[in-house]
Parts: sequence; C-alpha cells; structure tokens
Amino acid sequence: MALRHAVLAALVYGEFSGYELAKSFDLGVANFWHALPQQLYAELAKLEKDGLVTGRQVVQETRPNKRLFTVTDAGLAELEHFAAAASKPSFIRDDLLVKVQAVDRVDAGPVIEQLEARAAAAESKIELLEKLLSRMRGDADETEFLLHGEPVGPYLTCRRGLVFEEEHRNWCLSTAAALRERQVPRAGN
Repeated sequence: MALRHAVLAALVYGEFSGYELAKSFDLGVANFWHALPQQLYAELAKLEKDGLVTGRQVVQETRPNKRLFTVTDAGLAELEHFAAAASKPSFIRDDLLVKVQAVDRVDAGPVIEQLEARAAAAESKIELLEKLLSRMRGDADETEFLLHGEPVGPYLTCRRGLVFEEEHRNWCLSTAAALRERQVPRAGN
C-alpha cells in the first residue's frame, strides 16, 4: 500500500483541506497508516497532478485561503483497483520488542519503564478512540450502527485500532509485571 491509497480512502467521505486531512489522519487513519502533515500535503499535490483528486480554492476573509480536495472518478477507479488487489500480510517492526527479546542479557529496569510508558500511551489512545467511536455512532448502539450506520469503513478501522491498543496495553503491562517479578529476590537465593 502506498500513502496515496490511504489519502484517497480518507477523501472518499467528503471534501477536505490539507489541514482537515491531517487531523483526520491523526485521529482515525493513524491506526493503520502513519504520515506527517508535510507528507500529506506533498501527496495531495501528486494526486492532483495525476488527476486522482481535484482541488478548489476557497477564499476566506478572516483567514488565509484554503484548498479543498475531493476524489475524482479516476481516483475512485484507483481505489477500486487497490481494493481488489491481494493484500500483503502485516508485520510488526518494533524496537521495544527487540529490547524485550534481549532482556535476559540487559538491565530490565529501563525496559520495564518503557513498557509502562507504552502502556500509558496506549491507554490515552484507547480513550480517544472510544470517544471517536461514540461520536461516529451517535445515538445508535454498536450492533445497529454496524448494520445500518454510515460511514462504516472509518468506524471499522477505528474499532481495529481500539482492539490493537487494548491488546498492546495489556501485553505491555503483563510483560512489565513479569519482568518486575523476576527481579524480586526469592527466599533461599
């Protein structure tokens, strides 16, 4: 997957400025694709040059003018082709896991601290994702929203992000606890 597909997927739900797109990425899309704002602006320019999005200038009196972008028919065709293509398996590439792998031969104290910090960060993301999911659902319960709510795509990816963050938090806490327990001197040792 290229950044272009993640941007196109974010734009299919409406017209967004680069700033709005960056905020959207930061909250929802970041669960499965990380991009810096400058990368998004550069990608929007490429997509517009390639005819996959179109931009229009909006004149604002009290603020600087902005450009709003929408997906073109060619962009939708690109997404259709992308959606039909086989997906590659995902993989984890995480320096904290390398540290845990080596914990038998390094000081476990800093690794435990990093695990606990990562768990706290995951907890913060969990709170944000729960609020976002609630806002997306509105008055509908989850079962009803999954059957009839719109748009369901962003909701489903946010659910995946929530499950990932919950599991990540739990793994970090249980791993930190196991490593801390191993540091406790045992009677008779």
